[in-house]
Amino acid sequence: MAAYRKAIVRAPAENFSQGLTSAHLGVPEYSRVLEQHESYCIALERCGLELIRLEADKRYPDSTFVEDTAVVTEKGAIITRPGAPSRLGEVDIIRKTLAQSYSQVNTIVQPATLDGGDVCQADDHFFIGLSHRTNEAGAEQLAQLLSSFAYTSSLIEIRDYSGLLHLKSGLAYLGQNRLIIDERLAVKKEFKDYDLVVVDEGEDHGANCLLVNGHLLLADGFPKLERRLKQCDFHVTTLYTSEFQKMDGGLSCLSLRF
Repeated sequence: MAAYRKAIVRAPAENFSQGLTSAHLGVPEYSRVLEQHESYCIALERCGLELIRLEADKRYPDSTFVEDTAVVTEKGAIITRPGAPSRLGEVDIIRKTLAQSYSQVNTIVQPATLDGGDVCQADDHFFIGLSHRTNEAGAEQLAQLLSSFAYTSSLIEIRDYSGLLHLKSGLAYLGQNRLIIDERLAVKKEFKDYDLVVVDEGEDHGANCLLVNGHLLLADGFPKLERRLKQCDFHVTTLYTSEFQKMDGGLSCLSLRF
């Protein structure tokens, strides 16, 4: 996997708890939201990333989940068109920010919808989730743009899986042809040629982990998964994400890495 040099992060707004969620885990405590976000940012810096920190924006309570606003690759950047109408305005500052690092920034256009959380890169191949946030038009537009960068892709249907808001809610690439995966996804033919680390029942949220420059960031509270990953010789750092879980968020959601 190519090394990341930078990451875009966005501070949570005071009205973060007014964002979209299907979880039933209570209301996020703002002081803890800020603490957990800062711990996440520090962890990224320790992985060798230079952070581009964007200010909070109360107009968009979900905007700290910057991953949904773009797909960034070594060969080009693509601005998404989020599936939730309340999030459409989040892309403007991301477009301006990415334009400082990419000579060309492509854009997904209507009637397509696409959330970056539905896009998982595995070396030169991309898995694109068909979810309640990403429709067929969005997936097909992205696949065409990725093809122009000489990447391949495959579409993964997840709309019938409860608890999977995005594909990356249950999937992460760990390098060396290895995926960590929700057991419901593990049976799909698209993953048959990969070495799979199937997440145990009850530790599903742990699948949304993040490999950054040889460091594996894992949500705290999943001891079986943590132990298995350490046995696979990963350097694991656990981070508290309880307040983001309350808003359907995970580790990958909180940054755009490139």
